[in-house]
Amino acid sequence: MRAAVVTSFGGPEAVEIVEVAVPEPGARQVRIKVAAAGVNPVDAGVRAGVFGGEGKRLGLGWDVAGVVDAAGSASGWSAGDEVVALAYGPVKSLGTHADHVVVDADAVAAAPRSVDAVHAASLPLNALAAAQALDGLGLEPGRSLLVTGAAGAVGGYAVQLAARLGVSVTALAREGDEELVRSLGADRFVSDGVAPGSVDAVLDAAVLGADALEWVRDGGAFMGVIPGAQPASVRGVRTGAVEVAADGARLAELVALVDAGVLTTRVAETYALDEAVKAHARLAQGGLRGRLVLVP
Repeated sequence: MRAAVVTSFGGPEAVEIVEVAVPEPGARQVRIKVAAAGVNPVDAGVRAGVFGGEGKRLGLGWDVAGVVDAAGSASGWSAGDEVVALAYGPVKSLGTHADHVVVDADAVAAAPRSVDAVHAASLPLNALAAAQALDGLGLEPGRSLLVTGAAGAVGGYAVQLAARLGVSVTALAREGDEELVRSLGADRFVSDGVAPGSVDAVLDAAVLGADALEWVRDGGAFMGVIPGAQPASVRGVRTGAVEVAADGARLAELVALVDAGVLTTRVAETYALDEAVKAHARLAQGGLRGRLVLVP
């Protein structure tokens, strides 16, 4: 089968399409025939060597939507099941940018019924990151949250999930994105920040760091999206960063929210698997309002 990998670090040109053996699932694992797989900033990080692994073949891709075509013992899934999953791990020999991928059964959820596989593939990593980041903030209804990068993939899901929880959401995004973020449920739109100390919490999807921390009130909370890269605590503000975890049960809840119309999947462009280099080049250009998706 084909798989997108990197064997040396660099720019988009470092991505290679190679032929590898079709992986076999072990106990409590499933093999998914990939119908679509999202391309995320973490894939660019793997490609650039941010997570290490020099000298190894590193597989790309975390998000997947597809069909189970082989299931290990006690997996709870059967061939023919339409599913989505998160294949966690920056340093792995094979990822979801391939014709097939093997994942742990407890990372899998039934696919949404209301969207196609391409849109479903934009859900796992970004929606789980948003949900788990909000868990870390622990906001109660009526509290105020500023989401930076609110028009992006993680930020957009965070706006919708926080609004659903009854949190008052301020969305920080570009001027041209006001209509979009308000449609996602933001109560307020800003393009250049807010007054210092004026919100209970910040979810920093745009990775502004210390600048965004200044907007949090004394004793509030800050959550970043790059593990270990959050700013140091000041003024009693609790700081942290989400490290997304595969969680099939939680993913199933997010799928249900897609089918209920609460969460909006957004796809910017699609590319064939063999065009993975082009997809990485487009990702590097920035300015996306939705995910890039590879279709084998």
